[in-house]
Amino acid sequence: MDKKQSNKNVVKFNRWGYIFLIPFFVTYVIFSFIPLCSTIYNSFFENYRSGLKQIGPNFVGLANYGNLLGTAEVWKYLGNTLIMWIGGFIPQIVIALLLAYWFSDPSLRLKGQRFFKTVIYMPNLIMASAFSMLFFALFSDSGPVNQILLSLHLIKEPYKFFQFVIASRVLVMLMNFLMWFGNTTILLMAGMLGIDSSLYEAAQVDGATASQVFFKITMPILRPIFVYVLITSLIGGLQMFDVPQILTNGRGNPTDSLTTVIMLLNRYLTSKDVGRGGALSVFMFIVTGILSLIVFRINTTKDKD
Repeated sequence: MDKKQSNKNVVKFNRWGYIFLIPFFVTYVIFSFIPLCSTIYNSFFENYRSGLKQIGPNFVGLANYGNLLGTAEVWKYLGNTLIMWIGGFIPQIVIALLLAYWFSDPSLRLKGQRFFKTVIYMPNLIMASAFSMLFFALFSDSGPVNQILLSLHLIKEPYKFFQFVIASRVLVMLMNFLMWFGNTTILLMAGMLGIDSSLYEAAQVDGATASQVFFKITMPILRPIFVYVLITSLIGGLQMFDVPQILTNGRGNPTDSLTTVIMLLNRYLTSKDVGRGGALSVFMFIVTGILSLIVFRINTTKDKD
């Protein structure tokens, strides 16, 4: 009897967990699941505005996907997006790993850790639009960067950063790096602080070098958090929009080298082309899922080995 009563109490207690999850599920269904289903549904229709005339909605099946994937601009913009994400993520993860290792190593006894942690995280609190406007002012033809280079006689005339593909892409990569490396550092540092210190002590007794400790102990244990950072950064990178949009005033210049896939989606939605906009959204959803699955599978394979 007592056992049955305890089981009933456990069920009643667990019921509260499901009750507290209800607001999340309601919010998810209203703001995520229903819009997702609506986007998939609209992607099968021809539905756009031509001047003052509304065309559709007319069911066209997979025609929107065929037209979308058959155009070279989609693949070009996807390449732009991946190049700018990778160029910003590589230095971001390298610097974040170094900082997290330094801050989490008690033997270094670094002074002013709280101050430096706050400083490196602060750019993450600045809106991307404000960051873009700041960089636009700094690197404009008459901006402070050109003035400093001219005063040092490193250049004879103002360097037009926004008229060269490599320079403009590097600026976008630099902005993404500065905005997110602090957040990545905090996540990696939290994972490193959770590693049992006895493992490091045992490694020191065995005579392991610092590099051996890092690659044989720290990185394998840190791998789940590292993969989480990689996947979330990948998702954010594929959704890159505000920085190149504001920096180029929506044009993606020079020669569309800064145009991302989400900027193309914004053009579709601005012109009320709901059909192709829905098809592009579904395409990006699939691409993001495939790339995330690849990263996850690579991590699973390493764990099995």
